[in-house]
Amino acid sequence: MRQKSFILVAVLLLGLVGGAVAAYAYDSSRDDVIAHGITVAGVDVGGMHVTQARRTIARELRAPLERPISVVHAGQRFSLSARDAGVHADVSGMVDEALAKSRSGNIISRVARDITGGEENAQVPARVTYDQQAIDALVKRVGNRLNRAARDAEVDFPSLAKVKERKGIQIRAAVLRQRLAQALTVPGVQRRVRAPVRITRPKVTQAQLADKYPVLLIADRTNFKLRLYKQLQLVKEYTVAVGAIGFDTPAGLYHIQNKQVDPTWNVPNSAWAGDLAGKSIPAGPDNPLKARWMGIFDGAGIHGTDETYSLGHAASHGCLRMAIPDVIELYDQVPVGAPIYIE
Repeated sequence: MRQKSFILVAVLLLGLVGGAVAAYAYDSSRDDVIAHGITVAGVDVGGMHVTQARRTIARELRAPLERPISVVHAGQRFSLSARDAGVHADVSGMVDEALAKSRSGNIISRVARDITGGEENAQVPARVTYDQQAIDALVKRVGNRLNRAARDAEVDFPSLAKVKERKGIQIRAAVLRQRLAQALTVPGVQRRVRAPVRITRPKVTQAQLADKYPVLLIADRTNFKLRLYKQLQLVKEYTVAVGAIGFDTPAGLYHIQNKQVDPTWNVPNSAWAGDLAGKSIPAGPDNPLKARWMGIFDGAGIHGTDETYSLGHAASHGCLRMAIPDVIELYDQVPVGAPIYIE
């Protein structure tokens, strides 16, 4: 009886040892086989040897990864080849990760899984790299071409024709980099990326232009006229004297810099001033700046004169001369900072 029990135990032990050896041999034979149910970059590689898996992944990824990437906006296209983008897929790394998932667990669970037709149900994402500097250069190229500052509505001098405002465009660079990264590294994502933009709006529209110019002066040197506009509407026109030859009244757009009632004349250090050069002449009969002063630029300004015969002529040393009643009338209507365009 004891002998039979020994034989039975021995048989059982031999069976267990044989089964273990067989299981080990079977598991070892699948050291380089990827378990069923595993995908790499969306490609089913279950049951493949690693060499076959590498070839399959390389073949499946080659076409999408070699396509150029492009950014499009309003009929414009900016392209970058995959080569210039430095696109590279780490095929070996992806397959190695798939194999590592296949070999997870212990020998018993692996053998049981494979024998019973079980699956690992694991996904290995694509491992794709690219040259960030190349993408940054593409984003910069897109921005250089598309970025456009908003333009306020403006007045064209001296015609006062209204120039329409224009919306601006600003590329959302960070969002564009993110979209390009997805297009380059995620198989199946389109490589045609729409440029994300932000529309910027002007601060002044045509409808607001009149409010921008509550008071405006236009000096017409050719016709010796100074015109006062309010809300871009002509209010009054005055006859003036302008700078004589060699003492031209400065042309261009300026602003009233300062104002003074019964101004002091600070005589320029110029040869034409003679003995008065550099002196300060208070209001009175010896001061040619009568009643009011509105400074424009570099010593030139608008002032009254009692030499009314000079009005309608090029007679001053650069200033705009007005009849005394006219300059008094104008003075209270023109604030410091008001624009004056001299044509």
